[in-house]
Amino acid sequence: MSNSEHAHSHDHSELSATELRVRALETILVEKGYVDPKALDLLIETYETKVGPRNGARVVARAWSDPAYHARLMENATAAVAELGYQGRQGEHLVAVENTATLHNMVVCTLCSCYPWPVLGLPPVWYKSAPYRSRAVKEPRAVLREFGVTLPAHSEVRVWDSTAEIRYLVLPLRPAGTEGWSEERLAELVTRDSMIGTGLAKAPAELL
Repeated sequence: MSNSEHAHSHDHSELSATELRVRALETILVEKGYVDPKALDLLIETYETKVGPRNGARVVARAWSDPAYHARLMENATAAVAELGYQGRQGEHLVAVENTATLHNMVVCTLCSCYPWPVLGLPPVWYKSAPYRSRAVKEPRAVLREFGVTLPAHSEVRVWDSTAEIRYLVLPLRPAGTEGWSEERLAELVTRDSMIGTGLAKAPAELL
């Protein structure tokens, strides 16, 4: 299923008035032949999986490899990501939350779909869906299992609710066996979902 078909398959009640207008305009442009739906799908896929998440992966890799930058990121993530050239809208603050061996962080926006665009790109469809927004808070472990993440019973799961003023970036737990790796190689281990908290960083063996 293409991205546009996937998006259209969701209940329109989940879309804002602006999103509905965008969907209608997209349909008209495609029907009149002004827009190639395949090209549109490719553009959306690029922003969903490449451009934005690559920025976040660079931030995470820098924090993993540079203790001073890690400290700055945890103290003031907005300023720290700006050091790498990524900035959000004025008045929008980014907060970094760090996963550890005993704490797993997960991000949701229960009211709409607030999301750290400068470092993660476009939000995935599931992030904006009503089921995720409601269940992530009520039963986070069950949601994580559906994403393929099973945590030890002793681990704490902390859910952070984004707002128009505050967005969150999860700093995933650095995989073992990556000592001495370059930032570029470390960044390859960082996935979009690991920075939302619905996934983990890749293991080194996954890059082979």
